[in-house]
Amino acid sequence: MLEGNNVNLRIVEKEDLSFYVNWVNDPSFFGEYNPLEQATKVEMEKDYDTAPSERKRFFVEKKDGTKIGVVGVFPVGDLWEIGFALIPSERGKGHGTEAVTIFVDYLFLSRDLVRIQAATDPRNIASQRVLETVGFKREGIVRKSMFIHGEWRDLLLCSILKEEWKEPKILTKLFFKQR
Repeated sequence: MLEGNNVNLRIVEKEDLSFYVNWVNDPSFFGEYNPLEQATKVEMEKDYDTAPSERKRFFVEKKDGTKIGVVGVFPVGDLWEIGFALIPSERGKGHGTEAVTIFVDYLFLSRDLVRIQAATDPRNIASQRVLETVGFKREGIVRKSMFIHGEWRDLLLCSILKEEWKEPKILTKLFFKQR
């Protein structure tokens, strides 16, 4: 488990898929800026079993263990892209920013990465604020790159380079503080 100040990240295990499938099938979870997903538990289990080991998903949990969201990483060629979502009632409280900060720390500490990228709908101001607060820079618009809710939409591409990140913001500070 990756521990933060207010939230922790815990890897999604196969046993968690019964819970997670409910979020995936709830249009409000991923919201208006992401594709409408529908999947069965069997499909998710198959995907879990065949996914490359680099592709990981973590639950965002409050300190009492309540699951409030998910962060994930997946390779795009030689690049690594992250995504994140929180349940609607927990948005706007700083949990997303903390979760993404922890996740970026984890990725740069555990892999030899030069860059982490994320893409969001240009209208998704909340996600842009999270990314910018964590240190991501806007790179540009990828035109008509995702089919969302019946239309082709642009995506805003953002990234953080290892030299911009420089050092952990949460992970090792908490780890060494406890020892």
